[in-house]
Amino acid sequence: MPLVASEDRLKLLQELQAKAASCQRCELHLTRKQAVFGVGNPNAPVVFVGEGPGAEEDRIGEPFVGDSGKLFDKMLYSVGYSREDIYIANVVKCRPPGNRNPLPEEIALCQNFLIDQLQTIRPKVIFCLGKFALLCLLGYDGAVGKARSKSFTWRTIPVIASFHPAYYLRTPIKKSSGWQDLLKLQKLLKTLE
Repeated sequence: MPLVASEDRLKLLQELQAKAASCQRCELHLTRKQAVFGVGNPNAPVVFVGEGPGAEEDRIGEPFVGDSGKLFDKMLYSVGYSREDIYIANVVKCRPPGNRNPLPEEIALCQNFLIDQLQTIRPKVIFCLGKFALLCLLGYDGAVGKARSKSFTWRTIPVIASFHPAYYLRTPIKKSSGWQDLLKLQKLLKTLE
């Protein structure tokens, strides 16, 4: 995909969102209320990539609006960011039933939407929230904890590996890891200015 001019990104993302809304490539379309494409600044310096929509996201149509999203917002705010500054997307655009993990074939059939989002926005950094984002973009299937100390790139874009905010809700003692990763993001963005 050729470089998209800043002023054309929103229009292109809206076109991609319309395609995702009518997508029937996998069985997830049968149980979704709506596709949850992505939200945020089309010129964002960072794109946060999660796993897939949960029940609240499926109901509202926006990623990270449930309990994980509320924690995510607090974490962003603690390092000086808001949703208006960033872009948020998921690996799969439809909610897996019962909030189960997305299946490999679902990821494979949906990942082109994410790739198109990333190629349209061309962020300075990609921030992977959890193992499915790492698997989809990098083919990395190791532990997220180990990935946090590694350096990755996706098509020349630096990638930061971090846990999904849901992990911190289940394991509050590990929350400091999330803030460390966001501080790493801040530092990296400053070096890329």
